[in-house]
Amino acid sequence: MSLSSIWRWRRPRAARRYPDPLTAHQLWMVSLSAPVSRNRGASRTTLYPFTRIDDDSARRWLAEQWEITSRAELTDRLDGLSRSGYRARAGRLLGVSPLAWDAALYADIARLGFGCGMVTEAEAWTALKNIVPAVVGTYASWHEYADHYLLGRAVWRDGLHGTRDAAVPAPQSAADAHLRTLLDPANRTSPWNLAPWDTISHPDRPR
Repeated sequence: MSLSSIWRWRRPRAARRYPDPLTAHQLWMVSLSAPVSRNRGASRTTLYPFTRIDDDSARRWLAEQWEITSRAELTDRLDGLSRSGYRARAGRLLGVSPLAWDAALYADIARLGFGCGMVTEAEAWTALKNIVPAVVGTYASWHEYADHYLLGRAVWRDGLHGTRDAAVPAPQSAADAHLRTLLDPANRTSPWNLAPWDTISHPDRPR
């Protein structure tokens, strides 16, 4: 185990700072970002984006991957993803606009923004609630959401060809495998099994 791994392991667990369990609706909203959260230290069942407290990583990820270093830039990026995002290019190329890709990125950025203190917990929840009507109005299952996420990712990745970022993303096969795991009905830790698609259409409840 590397020194950096040991240091991450010694960080306090996020559940100690945020002990209250999410409601059914809250887990569903957090689960919108589940396709993006492939890293071992990522949390898919809490608003905080990692299993252990690591505000610096949240701040660094936003800066390096999204060039977001301020609250204003975070807000602008969320607004852009909610309005058109990457699905606009897919619509021009394929005639299909995969909202799921943008929604997953939107939810991930909102959580990272909360993780590094750019937005409050209440503001992060408000941001997630704002994307729900569009997602629910577009898809009828996590399977449909997953299919469009992978489509959007493929179009985005193809758009990187010939740029300096072309070698950065994980191969599409890695995303495919991660989505299969999330959709596996035998996976008891999958947030999509813990919060089925129709959860958001029923009254909220404690978990």
